[in-house]
Amino acid sequence: MHTDMNDSRDDALFSEGYQQACQLLSRCMTADGFLASPTDEANYRRIWGRDGVILGLAALLTGNETLATATRDTLETLARYQGPHGEIPSNVDPLSQRISYGGTTGRVDADLWFLIGCGEYWRTTGDDAFLKRVLPAIEKVRFLLGAWEFNNRGLLYVPPTGDWADEYLQQGYVLYDQVLYWQAQKTLCEIHADVHGSEDHRLRERLGRLRHVIQANYWVFGCDQLPEDAYHEILFKRAYKAVSHCASEYWLPYFSPTGYGYRFDSFANVLASLLGLADATQQEKVDHYIAQIVPSKLALLPAFHPVIKPVDEDWEDLQTTFSYTFKNKPHEFQNGGLWPLITGFYVADLAARGAADQARRFLHGIHQANALEMEGEPWGFPEFVHGTQFTPGGTRYQGWSAAAAIIGHHALQGQPALRIGAAPATGPAPPEGIQPN
Repeated sequence: MHTDMNDSRDDALFSEGYQQACQLLSRCMTADGFLASPTDEANYRRIWGRDGVILGLAALLTGNETLATATRDTLETLARYQGPHGEIPSNVDPLSQRISYGGTTGRVDADLWFLIGCGEYWRTTGDDAFLKRVLPAIEKVRFLLGAWEFNNRGLLYVPPTGDWADEYLQQGYVLYDQVLYWQAQKTLCEIHADVHGSEDHRLRERLGRLRHVIQANYWVFGCDQLPEDAYHEILFKRAYKAVSHCASEYWLPYFSPTGYGYRFDSFANVLASLLGLADATQQEKVDHYIAQIVPSKLALLPAFHPVIKPVDEDWEDLQTTFSYTFKNKPHEFQNGGLWPLITGFYVADLAARGAADQARRFLHGIHQANALEMEGEPWGFPEFVHGTQFTPGGTRYQGWSAAAAIIGHHALQGQPALRIGAAPATGPAPPEGIQPN
């Protein structure tokens, strides 16, 4: 009976958590698309390239036509404010006409999420008219990303603060961005085949090469000899020796001309599996590592691990890497804070692999986090949760925390978080696609 009571409470939490998440998604809607948050804090009340697309992915899963239309509006707003070289805004306020393409540097992943979002909206709705309208913007982004390879060797070069981890210490050939680049190129292949009625063989070849380069340069252990696709021989050999303490445990987060990073990047590792770059052995090893770092009290993934502390050599650099105020205290924000956003994609990955019990455990953690009280009100949907105190942090009513709950919910129903390139579902059949307006 005790187990039955626990199951009943869990079911109630899951049901309320999903409904609350859908309601917050609706509150984030505007005539121009999804806001990052309906709060007035900082610049979250804007249309964001990264946040807006992730909210859009969740919206498309709900089957709600109004939410699907907001996804379309988000993408068309981002395309409308595209920069002269093809850059997609990091965020834009259409009312004030204020556009940001990034802070001290641009945001590479805004362009990548834009391409992915356009493909997912089009594939889900069959809205060919939308695709025709945004195709010029898509082509400009494709050209710009090619330029950002710099040396034409397949990997994007990402400056410090150049993606979602905009106050953390990553730079160079960042895995998270390469994995999104892989998905973006799959999207471009599918769009080209539909528009032109034939494969783009050159793009398909680039896609295959990117897969090999990612696998060779970010999972650098268990190698008896230098991989054929090693990006730089000396750099690779140095990395092999320098980061042996995490040998064969997970994908490394980045490398640059000065060396490799070694901290565990949860988002990158989850996406590498979800998007089809990891094999079964790599998935198992990453799952094992995650199991060691996730708190037993709250099943959420930290953004990065281990935490950078004042005694660490990286602490001084971390303290100077922020836009307005320092947020990355130990176990907070990106420095070991626990993120519903990242956990939602992990739920989708586990569910796609048939690990329903584990997926359900982490979805439970997302709902627990989203239900935390902020400013005296329950269901605060925090940006992150403190890694040891389990208190809510960051901006409340965070749209992508709601999106995480929705993505996880539908993943357990057999609906993939992204349709393009997804493996056949192992769960119940998804509902019919949303019809375009």
